[in-house]
Formats: sequence, C-alpha cells, structure tokens
Amino acid sequence: MNITEKSDEEILAIAHPLWSDLVRHSNQGDYGEFVKHFSASMMLAFNEIEAGRQFTTSELTRNLSEEIDCLGIIRRGEHVTVLYRQRSTKKPGEWLGRLVLGNDGEEVRIFGATIF
Repeated sequence: MNITEKSDEEILAIAHPLWSDLVRHSNQGDYGEFVKHFSASMMLAFNEIEAGRQFTTSELTRNLSEEIDCLGIIRRGEHVTVLYRQRSTKKPGEWLGRLVLGNDGEEVRIFGATIF
C-alpha cells in the first residue's frame, strides 16, 4: 500500500520512530546511522561533506531535544510530509522539522529531512 493511502495514525506510527532516530543520530554525529533509512534517491542527492560539517559545527544539529510535537501531515503526489515542532537542549526557541516519506520499492523510506 502506498504511504499516501495510509491513515494519519499509520503514518505517524512509521514517522515518529524514524524522526526519533534522526534526532538521536544527529545528536551523536553518527552519519552512517543517520542515513540508514534514506531512500536511494535521497542518498544520491545527500551531500556527505555538508552533513559532516553540520554534525561537527552546528550547535542545533548536535543538541536536538527528544521532545517533539507533531504539527500535521501533508499528502502530495507519492509522498507524505510530517511536520514537527523541534526544540534544542541548548538553544532557546522552536524549529520546524520536516520529514518526507515515500515508498522505495516495498519499504517506506525517507525522501527528505530538514530543520528550519
């Protein structure tokens, strides 16, 4: 079943653990684990050098709070976007987390992940 056909509850049951993994591995600076659920096309587009720079220099990406709030789900084309309110353990304020999921063969994979 295409992810866009799943209920909100089914999507969140997939998205929350994936987002939590991204947060944990970003905080640890573990690039190999960070990308393990990326789609094939995301891996081709992902800039390993830029990610490495962020893992070593960004106070935000190394200090993400595990406390999140889901703001909603957007279905578009063959993908769903799950929006999160993301906080930092060191920086005041809130950020918007965006997790794009889709089917990569039989598996649901990450097609995009950003924090604004």
